[in-house]
Amino acid sequence: MRWMHCLAIGTLGIALTACTTSPTGRSQLTLMSDDQLDQMGAQAFAQYQEELPTVGGAPLRYVECVTDAVVRALPAGERDQNWQVKVFESEQANAFALPGGYVGINTGLLEIAENQDQLAAVIGHEIGHVMARHANERASTQSATQLGLSVISSASGLQGPGGEQMMAALGLGAQYGILLPFSRRHESEADTIGLNLMADAGFDPRASIALWGNMGATGGGRPPAWMSTHPSHGQRIGGLEAGLGEAMARYEQARQAGRQPNCPRP
Repeated sequence: MRWMHCLAIGTLGIALTACTTSPTGRSQLTLMSDDQLDQMGAQAFAQYQEELPTVGGAPLRYVECVTDAVVRALPAGERDQNWQVKVFESEQANAFALPGGYVGINTGLLEIAENQDQLAAVIGHEIGHVMARHANERASTQSATQLGLSVISSASGLQGPGGEQMMAALGLGAQYGILLPFSRRHESEADTIGLNLMADAGFDPRASIALWGNMGATGGGRPPAWMSTHPSHGQRIGGLEAGLGEAMARYEQARQAGRQPNCPRP
């Protein structure tokens, strides 16, 4: 098992040279620069605009209004980006925020988010992913995992049909043991960041729980939580409820400070 010892040393070396801390205090592996991530975000945003038609008018003004309020609650470094917002014509209830300051909301999501507070819960969550540099961490974790599996294959001589079966098993182990749990952890962390962010912006954080109730009511089959990149709706609502005390205190402070967004829903 000497090769496992070598692999552990190599992995530790990578982690020590690229360890950062998320907004919640969690240690992260981030191998890419912010400039690289911003460029990838710009490319992805441009591609999305090529694939789906955009919507202007009242829906865009509504999403811009909520996004602007959330962005004003960001720390200075994040707030000062030139955030761009687009609304896309699609029935899929989807939303995203990308490194570099890009926000996209599908019209299908606007039907589920019943008011400005629920929409702020979505936008806060998505911007939370950007604040926590989850895209960097996911890409870095996947690269490190692939490197580790490659080292295992070479060092242990896993060639031939038997070796391929073993590597397939190791790949599944990495998928369900490393990559998917990281994605679920990212979702839960973005929920926490987004909950506080929407509260700091003056949006009612209780709306986040109502939003996920709406999402759950849309139905559709889901894989077991341990095989999913997202927590179950029940897990998600439980996490939001656990953070509601702090978020409500921040919400009251924001309202007293005059942060009271008014974004009419079209």
